[in-house]
Amino acid sequence: MKKAAKPAADPRFPHGPLAVLDGDGSAYGVDGIVLDCPATTVVELVEWTLRESGLGAPKLNRYGKDSDPLIVLTAAAAVKLGLPGRLEGHEQRRSLRLPEDHPVVKQVAKAKWQLTQRGFGPWARIYRKAQGRDRQCVQLAILSWDALDERSWPGVAEMAPADIARVLGVYAQRVITPRGSTAVSGLELMTAMRPPTKPERDEETGNWTSGHNPGSLGTEPMDPAPPEATPEHPVVVQSGWTGGFLNEEAYQWVRSVDTLSDEECMLPYAVGLDLNTAFLAAAARLVVGLSAPDHFHNVKFNPKIPGSWLVDLSHIELDPRLPSPFTPDGSRPTGPAWYQTHTVAYAQELGYDVHPIEAYLRRETGAYLDPWHDRLKNAYVDTLADLGVTKDLDDRAFLAAMEQHKQADPALAAVLAAIKATVKGGVGKLRERPQGRHYKEGERWPALERPTWRPDIRAAVISKARVNMHRKLLNMSRMTGLFPLAVLSDCVVYPSPGSSPLDFLPYAASGKPQPGGFRLGPTPGLAKLEGVQPMLWAVELMEKGLNPARHIKGGDAVLDEGE
Repeated sequence: MKKAAKPAADPRFPHGPLAVLDGDGSAYGVDGIVLDCPATTVVELVEWTLRESGLGAPKLNRYGKDSDPLIVLTAAAAVKLGLPGRLEGHEQRRSLRLPEDHPVVKQVAKAKWQLTQRGFGPWARIYRKAQGRDRQCVQLAILSWDALDERSWPGVAEMAPADIARVLGVYAQRVITPRGSTAVSGLELMTAMRPPTKPERDEETGNWTSGHNPGSLGTEPMDPAPPEATPEHPVVVQSGWTGGFLNEEAYQWVRSVDTLSDEECMLPYAVGLDLNTAFLAAAARLVVGLSAPDHFHNVKFNPKIPGSWLVDLSHIELDPRLPSPFTPDGSRPTGPAWYQTHTVAYAQELGYDVHPIEAYLRRETGAYLDPWHDRLKNAYVDTLADLGVTKDLDDRAFLAAMEQHKQADPALAAVLAAIKATVKGGVGKLRERPQGRHYKEGERWPALERPTWRPDIRAAVISKARVNMHRKLLNMSRMTGLFPLAVLSDCVVYPSPGSSPLDFLPYAASGKPQPGGFRLGPTPGLAKLEGVQPMLWAVELMEKGLNPARHIKGGDAVLDEGE
């Protein structure tokens, strides 16, 4: 075994959380470490990883579990271990698996190792039941099977093994050792930061047992209220529910061309602003339900209680140059509908009376996502700072640094992309829909067996993010008289006299940004420049019913709805 360059902080895992194995048996770890791996089969690789490699990572919470070591296989390493270079089949790439009768799957079983229910796919977990406190589990990621999705990890799969180890190592140290897609890692991080159980002493016997960890989601899955579920969910199908559903989604709104003034049309530019990780900003100090929902009729609205409320907000008259805060497409509600607490509270904040007809509320509440938010926020801010975008820059310097940051270090730029994908994907996984051709409506699907299948928490994050966006839009119109042309999720497009956000954002006489509107900066919830196009270009798109916010960057922005 080659000598380690720099020991990790935890003496049990001297070589860091992971390694990238190449076809010549070199295993590239973090901080420039290279280990010799003699394994020629998957079983030998698992045993070497657990007994000799010194790979793994300490738990993120005192009641949690250490992270299992991750071995990433290059195409050459995969073939050397007897795996196919590519996985082929009819299914979506992410659901492809080796068949049960593949020699490697048989070898694993014969050596008394097990695969999880996901089988042997791009992210394979190979384990034996824990003996005492020692967990025996290794996570594999197979690069040539598209383990690293290009949207979440731009350019990483094509990098040299040592560079891949650096990217994944920084992500593992700042976020979590990857366990699958960035969405899976986002969800795993929630559980790692708030484990479901903690040790408790039995007063009678003096023995330690596993008890509920307060503030967590516990160990058992919980059914949602019917309006929080999806139409195919058993609570809807079996109860015959026809009372409508919560529709808390991110904005997809284009302003009606009829509301544009001549002055607006004469402005030369359309400038897009993007809010940094808007869902992450919304997760900060967000109180969510921890217990099962209870059903109430004619209940008085309380903005402190998380839940779903049936309310008629159609009487609220707002400026047509702004999207309605109550619907994802920005149209005015037409009658009673289900809303998450934040949406109803915002109607009250705007000065309107709200009288819920019905509600599903949760008695036990807590800021479940706080530690998840804090870890991801630090990861985001620290990675941007490493790319030269620091908190101390003034707005002009910030815009200049953001223009250059991806070129500064492509590996760290990929880590930043993965952190952003972890936020959106993690929120989306809270309401994972059934996948696969064989699903029948009304059946339970695998995601429902997780305590983290919580569409009400997803709705709370998205509702708060959309309300935050509307509050800024409204404040901007009051402070500057400016109205947006379009909004897509966390991106907003404004008409502007110049090609920079500095030409229309509100500043005080002292030069400081005015509070309440959009402000530039490197932390979650602050804004950066998304793109600039001619105003005429934006108006032409709007006339076709297309959304300028989707295309302002050039190309087609992917709206990730948190699905």
